[in-house]
Amino acid sequence: MTIRLNGEPYELPGPVTLSALLHSLDLDARRVAIERNLVVVKRQEYTTTTLHDSDEVEIVNFVGGG
Repeated sequence: MTIRLNGEPYELPGPVTLSALLHSLDLDARRVAIERNLVVVKRQEYTTTTLHDSDEVEIVNFVGGG
């Protein structure tokens, strides 16, 4: 299946959760915000939100500094 990840086509082996996607991208769920189909997903819903073909996903990393 193909989703759009940060504006680019991205192939996945099948329906996966947002948590599984983050794991495959080696991203820490505590340091990102995710929007799926123009709706911000709450962090506690990452494990239960399943991606489907043609979903549009935006992942933003939080970067600290000073």
